Amino acid sequence: MAVFQSINPATEEVLGEWQEHSEEAIDAALDEAVAAFERWRRLKAEERAEHVRAAGAGLRRQKASLAALITAEMGKPIVEAEAEVEKCAWCCDYFAAEGPGFLRDLNVPTNATQSYVAFDPLGPVLAVMPWNFPFWQVFRFAAPALVAGNTAVLKHAANVPQCALAIERVFQESGLPRGVFRTLLVSSPRVGRLIDDDRVRAVTLTGSDVAGSKVAEAAGRALKKTVLELGGSDPFIVLADADLDQAVSTAVNARYQNTGQSCIAAKRFIVDERVADGFLQRFVRAVEGLSVGDPALRETKVGPLARDDLRASLEQQVKASVAAGAALVAGGHRPERRGYFYAPAVLDGVRPGMPAFDEETFGPAAAVVRARGAEEAIALANRSRFGLGSALWTEDVDGARRLAREIEAGSVFINGMVASDPRLPFGGVKRSGYGRELSWFGLQEFVNVKTVWIGPRREEQPPSE
Repeated sequence: MAVFQSINPATEEVLGEWQEHSEEAIDAALDEAVAAFERWRRLKAEERAEHVRAAGAGLRRQKASLAALITAEMGKPIVEAEAEVEKCAWCCDYFAAEGPGFLRDLNVPTNATQSYVAFDPLGPVLAVMPWNFPFWQVFRFAAPALVAGNTAVLKHAANVPQCALAIERVFQESGLPRGVFRTLLVSSPRVGRLIDDDRVRAVTLTGSDVAGSKVAEAAGRALKKTVLELGGSDPFIVLADADLDQAVSTAVNARYQNTGQSCIAAKRFIVDERVADGFLQRFVRAVEGLSVGDPALRETKVGPLARDDLRASLEQQVKASVAAGAALVAGGHRPERRGYFYAPAVLDGVRPGMPAFDEETFGPAAAVVRARGAEEAIALANRSRFGLGSALWTEDVDGARRLAREIEAGSVFINGMVASDPRLPFGGVKRSGYGRELSWFGLQEFVNVKTVWIGPRREEQPPSE
């Protein structure tokens, strides 16, 4: 059986070890999730919502300690960790308030005495979650799924076992009935066994496109519903008429927030060549001013990468891009200190065919791509196997609305930074996955959309002239 280690990426200190759950423990947890589902689904949606609301209140009460745990276990700067916990609480509040309304029967006039659409829960949902937002990724799935009447089984990333167990504890302390939310410490090779188990009714995964393909294949064999939120190589498009100061200020945050470890981080900065020099000069100056260091300090803007292998992978992508002709104009080296740190890098002259353009760069490295006008900028943005988020900067908002239709992505943010919001659907296209999280659309992913038709039939009246 595997042993899960919690390692502080800023110090390389081992914080603790946990044994992988046995087959017997997994079976007991799945049995518990099924039994809990039969009771949980019969509660009124408003009652389920109050439990989720209580979990949000619990998050706020423990925000300081939970944020410190996130920082210690995966290196997120403490200010951002606190914001992550607060965002989870907001998500709980939102679905507690709006979820019951999303689940109300939808009357549809037909030739029946009455016909309507009901939204029934599916059952235990397996969530395979990543480490980069160890609380937010879980709560943005769990809050709507639980309000809808499902139960949840969490398989979290191996490097954040403390966060995984803390999330289960938050739900337990909120009064959630036993078995409604369970955390399982299992290694990735055993996920297929969970997907194949008849007690699991659906699967959601946030992770790489490679992991998504494997989960989709296993779920397809088992004929189970999946939602996949996968990688991204988000374009940040700056047209010639953009406000460069505003664009650069947002660009730095969009790339280096969470030390660049975000699916929806801006990664390819596609800039009209007429303003590219001005953008690059401002951008490099701002990047070189970022405070890199101990993520527990409030002034730190960029912490360590979460694991040493992630740093090595990013380092190789940067080196290969330079070898292919890109220019390294800032950072791109390992500082002389303990921890998995990497100086925030900026590459100029990036083109298709280079790793910094073609691949997802998961860390503090930005790729500047020069475009000959708006048409080429959109074409370059779409020249990717990914399609998660995108940003478009221009003073011509009406023109931006038209261009937004041409961008192949799950979201387009005009003159702003791509972000997830409980009120808006979140997800991607192409190799960035399918299905949606958050909002009405996200809640609907894990329900049975059931038609109910009540007779006897009545004669339909022909439409009047």
